[in-house]
Amino acid sequence: QRAMRPCPVPLDPLVPPVAAVCVYPRLVPVVREALLGSRVHVASVATGFPSGQAPLDTRLQDTQAALSAGADEIDMVISRGAFLAGRFDEVAAEIQAVQEVCGDAHLKIILETGELETPDNIRRCADLVIDAACRGRDIEDGAVFVKTSTGKVSPAATMPSVLLLLEAVRRHFTATGVRVGVKPAGGIRTAKAALHLLVMVRETVGPAWLSPHLFRIGASSLLDDLIRQLLWTSRGHYAAMHDVAVT
Repeated sequence: QRAMRPCPVPLDPLVPPVAAVCVYPRLVPVVREALLGSRVHVASVATGFPSGQAPLDTRLQDTQAALSAGADEIDMVISRGAFLAGRFDEVAAEIQAVQEVCGDAHLKIILETGELETPDNIRRCADLVIDAACRGRDIEDGAVFVKTSTGKVSPAATMPSVLLLLEAVRRHFTATGVRVGVKPAGGIRTAKAALHLLVMVRETVGPAWLSPHLFRIGASSLLDDLIRQLLWTSRGHYAAMHDVAVT
């Protein structure tokens, strides 16, 4: 209910719904029913989230189960162990296998940047997953996202890691004309941090990305602060805890 109506106060008409609600596959039917008639998408984590350590067949079944239950979007995790071991073809093949199962559903690919250890690894991994997801396919803008983190590992969506993903997306757009989306997730808790990200998006890839179609923020911890800031603009003081639901 809060996804459709984030701000239960007089400001409500000014506050749009969130882009999507992301849940485990087992909860997809519940969320699908609750969001019926709204424009909020149902996203589901899959592929052995958050570790990605299950066999590929199991991860593909996990993805298919989420889609069959009604998910519009799939958030997959890559095998970070395979990437760090230099098995890049294996990582690419797994992404392509998941994408084959997804069909027309949008795919967000989680790198788990906090486990990739270095900026060079993050950038190389971003280039790898974008190329794997888009290679040999007619990809529409926003059908593929790169996502920093599961939210289960620290550090998560740091400014440097998000910038590296944006630069990889910019390179791909320059080379192909296809716009890949970006989603920072994990550790983004304040409106000020969100503003910093929006500025970085505009400066790096341009205003076309300032849309839920191409840019998302994992808002589980952020939403409450956004609403408090909006309430401050109308009241002149910050909201009490009971004015805003605490996520």
